[in-house]
Amino acid sequence: MAAEQQEALTGPVPGERRRVWCRRCGRELRTAASRLRQLGPECDPEHHAGHDRHDVDQDPIPGL
Repeated sequence: MAAEQQEALTGPVPGERRRVWCRRCGRELRTAASRLRQLGPECDPEHHAGHDRHDVDQDPIPGL
């Protein structure tokens, strides 16, 4: 009896990937990059830093 070990009921299912949730909002992560960072695309500050800034040329305000 000592040689036999019981399997945990909450362990991962063989053949399935481990479920990972966002550290900030708690949603389940689907993409490989998000799963590695453990942050979703909406919660990852580095993801938002990649956007280019869009400056618009404007005429000066009259009277100032």
